[in-house]
Amino acid sequence: MTTLALADNPARTLDPSPPAEPQDGWQTPALALAGTLALAACGGGGGADTTDPQSGLPATRSPEDTARFMGQATLGATRADIQALSQRSLDDWLAEQFAKPATSSHVDWLMAQGYGAEEFRFSQRGLDNTVWRAFIGGEDALRQRVVFALSEICVVSVLGVDSAWRQFALAYYLDILQAHAFGNYRQLLEAVTLTPAMGYYLTFRGNAKANPKTGSQPDENYARELMQLFTIGLVQLQPDGTPVLRNGQPVETYRAEDVSGLARVFTGWDLETAGMTKPYPPEQMCRPMVQVAGRYETGPKQFLGTTIPDGTDARTALRMALDALFAHPNVPPFVGRQLIQRLVTSNPSPAYVGRVAAVFANNGQGVRGDLRAVVRAILLDPEAHDPARLQNPAWGKLREPVQRFVHWARAYRATSAGGIWDIGDLSDPGSRLGQSPLRSLSVFNFFRPGYVPPQTALATQGLVGPEFQLTNESTVAGYVNFMQRAVAAKNVGDLRPDYGSLHPLASNAPALVAEVALVLAAGQMPAATQAVIATAVQSMPAKTDTDLQNRIQATLLLVLASPEYIVQK
Repeated sequence: MTTLALADNPARTLDPSPPAEPQDGWQTPALALAGTLALAACGGGGGADTTDPQSGLPATRSPEDTARFMGQATLGATRADIQALSQRSLDDWLAEQFAKPATSSHVDWLMAQGYGAEEFRFSQRGLDNTVWRAFIGGEDALRQRVVFALSEICVVSVLGVDSAWRQFALAYYLDILQAHAFGNYRQLLEAVTLTPAMGYYLTFRGNAKANPKTGSQPDENYARELMQLFTIGLVQLQPDGTPVLRNGQPVETYRAEDVSGLARVFTGWDLETAGMTKPYPPEQMCRPMVQVAGRYETGPKQFLGTTIPDGTDARTALRMALDALFAHPNVPPFVGRQLIQRLVTSNPSPAYVGRVAAVFANNGQGVRGDLRAVVRAILLDPEAHDPARLQNPAWGKLREPVQRFVHWARAYRATSAGGIWDIGDLSDPGSRLGQSPLRSLSVFNFFRPGYVPPQTALATQGLVGPEFQLTNESTVAGYVNFMQRAVAAKNVGDLRPDYGSLHPLASNAPALVAEVALVLAAGQMPAATQAVIATAVQSMPAKTDTDLQNRIQATLLLVLASPEYIVQK
């Protein structure tokens, strides 16, 4: 049974032809096999007998079960990471991850690398580098996974930041996400609201109060998206995330007058340039925005049943508005469900959403919006670890292309030889991944949380498949072609993987395939599929070190192209 109805997606057909460049001996047959294998997902690991008293989960577990957890909690883990965690409490590991310091500041890294020089004023240079540095090289594995998730909920894209020093604006935004990833969602909302990146992207930097003479009104862009995407969504929700119905129809959360009322709060905010002289340095993009009193709407502001009184100062009004949105009953299920989708599964049950939303509403100590508690609840929920769900075709999620690439890189300890992480923008769908962090084409992210792939079994069953919105003939073939080169350390700058753990197995194709299938696919690749891949790899020469390296690269590509890997269970 193919998971998540992957076989029903008409875009799944691969173009098996390799790119027009010289080929090593392994690449052409391996790529052809990657394009034509018909695979069926099943399998899974067993548990252990002892139970952790805090989480109720096994205190020790099989490598397969551990690899499955690591696939949910990180952007990628090595065999050594998996083996070590198999013998540890997940609670202990989570506590350790929560305590780890964040990867060093993106802004500081850009400055240290010289990207603050005048020649980079109107450039994006350096942004992709520092993103890959953190996602691939960061030791704070859980934090980086959550940062990536938050960046796809509270979306900012460098493509929509029309300013000088845009790479610094986005780097500062990432620093904010890192700082608040395990903090409080209310504080995160305030911090991202005041970033120059958000001010530019959703067009409220320099927003002015209404002008009766010209008839101009405050820009409503941020007010709308703050409600629709970052906090309450479009329809009222039950605590378990199911819609509130009236006469059989969903009930809207807000109306046009709520947007216009809230927009009055976001007037007068602009860049903080105190102490600077023109032309302003990158630091202008790395400070919270401040008020320009003459542009601020001082009058009363009404939205969603909240009134901010006449004469309320701008910062107080901002905080009152965010407090009102944060207190809305939709926020726990709306945000909680999206975090589950980003980490664990596209179609969580209402009960799962309800349990996570309850923790969002109250972390057990009366605190609302505690992201540390929410992340822990998502990852330790019984539904996330239920082995019976491995056989459920509706369970799991399509790994988005960035996740697949970073997973491979982290699993095999890829490093930047020169420390510059010059991997670049991977957005091109034909030759690269069709996705690159902080480069969404719109505020609606690379894919919507409610996207339903048309004419598929998912659509027939009323299920969503968000990441399928990125999936088409170009991105499917482009991914395989790109990973073909990446695993051979080509076309990824100075990124170099370490296959030392695989070399002792390279002469034994079945053992090599089993090892890669465990690390990447959590042991969920059936024996028949492993046998097909092993037969292909075994037919390759194994006399020289180059031969063995070719075998390793072919095995990696074939596993990375398999449905059992591409669908995270």
